[in-house]
Amino acid sequence: MKLLSVVIPCYNSEAYMRYCIESLLPGGESVELLIVNDGSSDNTALIADEYAKKYPSIIRAIHQENGGHGEAVNAGIRHATGLYLKVVDSDDWVDTRAYLKILHQLQEFTAENQTIDMLISNFVYEKEGAKYKKVMKYENVLPIGEVFTWDDIVPFRKGQYLLMHSLIYRTQLLRDCGLELPKHTFYVDNLFVYVPLNYVKTMYYMNVEFYRYYIGREDQSVQEKIMIKRIDQQIKVNKLMIDTIPLSTIKNPNLRQYLFHHLEIVTVVSAILLIRSGTAENIQKKKDLWNYIKEKDSELYHDIRYGMMGHLMNLPGRFGRSISVGAYKISQKLVGFN
Repeated sequence: MKLLSVVIPCYNSEAYMRYCIESLLPGGESVELLIVNDGSSDNTALIADEYAKKYPSIIRAIHQENGGHGEAVNAGIRHATGLYLKVVDSDDWVDTRAYLKILHQLQEFTAENQTIDMLISNFVYEKEGAKYKKVMKYENVLPIGEVFTWDDIVPFRKGQYLLMHSLIYRTQLLRDCGLELPKHTFYVDNLFVYVPLNYVKTMYYMNVEFYRYYIGREDQSVQEKIMIKRIDQQIKVNKLMIDTIPLSTIKNPNLRQYLFHHLEIVTVVSAILLIRSGTAENIQKKKDLWNYIKEKDSELYHDIRYGMMGHLMNLPGRFGRSISVGAYKISQKLVGFN
């Protein structure tokens, strides 16, 4: 069994996938790289096969019909043989020193016949043209360098949350929790983070800047204009998060608080994008989303709608919406996200 499986979803990634793959090769024989070619029409498949041929004991190329990012991750989970699993998008990369430190720690767990459910590390927003690169850290909310549980964490601050980039899961946990990401849907990384958390019992946090999250391509799914264009997929993921884990069933208060925190952020993003679009149709979709939450879980609705961010996203009239957008723009500059 490999120590770590790294799933690399690729769709028309010929321009940047090599850099991603090369950054992961220093893991050597303890790692398997699963390059999932998701029905690309460029040279992605050829590059994947080239690397698989060159490094047959490390790299496997998986070819499938186009199913979207989520289905590429699903395929990676199905084929993984590693004890742990990490997803690295093909336009991102990892820091070598942090990578080797993480592998060393995972090897130590194995040597001690110990497993953890989730390893957390920091990630860097590699935003094109930005002088200051925002680092998402967790040293203020998670114990450093020790195995811990949900009982040991403290509340996350606004704008601080776990992303797919932060996490390495135990592979079998992903299978046991029944994670199946929807096909042909963007923004499913929120489900990848959110759904397994109720199954996570033991965690370990390493305060290293491991994952480099590139933001800058004009066709990138997280570009605001593209997110507005695909707003129905964002809403779909938002609703799936609500449906999949009823927060009232979560017994641990710290886990429940984190899940609420993450769901609140995703809902606020949905709301602000609907406002930013400026169309009457999307303003109605915003109302429909709030009604959906209210019908599904009135307590959840009350907590989100009448929290600080919920109030800010629901100021009345055009002037109110302009204030909401202004607050969002400030958050963009402070956090560094798109």
